[in-house]
Amino acid sequence: MGAVVAVCVIAAGWWVVRTYNRLVRLRNQTQASWAQIDVQLKRRHELIPNLVEGARGYAAHERSTFEAVTAARGAAVSGELGVTERAAAEEALTATLGKLFALAENYPDLKADQHFSTVQAELRTAEDKIAYARQFYNSAVQSYHTALESFPGNVVAGLGGAHARREYFEAAGAAQEPVQVRFA
Repeated sequence: MGAVVAVCVIAAGWWVVRTYNRLVRLRNQTQASWAQIDVQLKRRHELIPNLVEGARGYAAHERSTFEAVTAARGAAVSGELGVTERAAAEEALTATLGKLFALAENYPDLKADQHFSTVQAELRTAEDKIAYARQFYNSAVQSYHTALESFPGNVVAGLGGAHARREYFEAAGAAQEPVQVRFA
């Protein structure tokens, strides 16, 4: 009888440890995937001053656009922002970059400038990497939440107390609206 109880206690202990370790692995995966978003965003932020400088020489009178891009970049790189705040700052930066790209359409010399085109292509590549990193992060958060909310994870998470929900990196406001295409 004592052996049966010992086997049950060992099995229960093994089950708790295994479940706890799975939660730790998933939590670490969300942290690592967030770090990848951060790396890609920093790369994007490093490219923006080059893009602005390249455009400034061709369209010096478009000062408000350059100031808006610079201000949006400053807000995006400032301090330790949470997921929601970071998403909002990056959305604002993306909107101002769209204005800068639209500005390039008005200046054929700028559009043809090799430096500007190269930086713009690198920025597009960075945007693609950011989109993938966001998707991977949200997938990791979903897996983590599923483990936290389902049995046996919910029991073990309640015992350990070190596991909290993470925020998704969600598009806000205008990014969720359908794109309007109008031909003049």
